[in-house]
Amino acid sequence: MAYAQTTNTITTPGIRATLARPFLAIWNVLLMIAEHGPRMDEVRKLNATSDEELAARGLTRASEVQRIFGHRMYL
Repeated sequence: MAYAQTTNTITTPGIRATLARPFLAIWNVLLMIAEHGPRMDEVRKLNATSDEELAARGLTRASEVQRIFGHRMYL
């Protein structure tokens, strides 16, 4: 026996979703800018570096994070 759906439900975004859309777009642009900045490139390089390599250079991960972010971040 086959079943058929006789109603067609089209869902449209509500007023909250419609009002939130511009703010979401701005948020996504800010994230994209932050993720493609030079600091994130340095953080990616730091994440790819092992603790042994850092120790061989006489560095710590915390000191490198402080160097990368400078006065913008407190550890």
